[in-house]
Amino acid sequence: MNLQVELPGRKQSLLLPNPIMTASGTFSFGLEKGHGFNVQDLGAVVTKTVTLRPRAGSAQPRTAETPAGMLNAIGLQNPGVATILRDFAPKWARWRVPVVVSILGATVDEYGRLAERLEGAPNVSAIEVNISSPNATRGGMEFGQDPETAAAVTAAVVQHTTLPAIVKLTPNVTDITAIARAVVEAGADALCVINTLQAMAIDTESRRPVIASTFAGLSGPAIKPVALRMVYQVAGAVDVPIVGCGGITTGEDAVEFLLAGATAVQVGTATFVNPSAPMDVLEGLRAFMAKHGIDDVNELIGAAHSASG
Repeated sequence: MNLQVELPGRKQSLLLPNPIMTASGTFSFGLEKGHGFNVQDLGAVVTKTVTLRPRAGSAQPRTAETPAGMLNAIGLQNPGVATILRDFAPKWARWRVPVVVSILGATVDEYGRLAERLEGAPNVSAIEVNISSPNATRGGMEFGQDPETAAAVTAAVVQHTTLPAIVKLTPNVTDITAIARAVVEAGADALCVINTLQAMAIDTESRRPVIASTFAGLSGPAIKPVALRMVYQVAGAVDVPIVGCGGITTGEDAVEFLLAGATAVQVGTATFVNPSAPMDVLEGLRAFMAKHGIDDVNELIGAAHSASG
């Protein structure tokens, strides 16, 4: 059974031993204990989003459970790229699993500087360009909602790195395919679809927003149908690989995203209730393939398009 997939790049490609990745912001930097499985068995580890300088994150409360999901406004808390390179990258160098570092800048120039800093870092195999976080006071989603600005960020990144650039798109737009086309034309090697949906909750007793920053990102199974629809749309609009993300908790969820056109998928919020969720999804994918006599996972990618056509 072949589970290997490839995200071809303009300068170099990213080969994944299987299509299951972690999602940024849900697996820290992959070095913590207690996952309940061997991190080396994943297709790739995607880190928390990294910024040029350390960020303390948002005020509390910054998470809240919702039906079939959760709200978060962590505020991109991280120790900054210098600490990542000094303390974490040398440990990643001992891994066989690829590491994808998520980056966010407050300006277009900062994205380019971050990409340049990560060039040549041990076992950093790709960059995920976060132009979709709804929890950044500057950068993030504000760059991802305008095709021209999204393209400018993408161009700044690809000009400063030979690593594959995976641009993570926001669902908080009228037409996600317009953004997808713009960043692909600017040099994106792959797209991650989607980040969280902007949302909120109100405490009826205090009559105030539950989240300190008022708005937050909604993730989890509640957004899966939206994410699946957007993966399907983007896959029909561009010719670069897509990484599907949004509410994946089972192997069959992963299969749906592959059929919709994703080459790989990310498991995120599910890990908060089940730390071994990424491996459960991988085992579920294997079981599905065995049940249906599928020898190569690549047979699934985009199959729903040919079926509907």
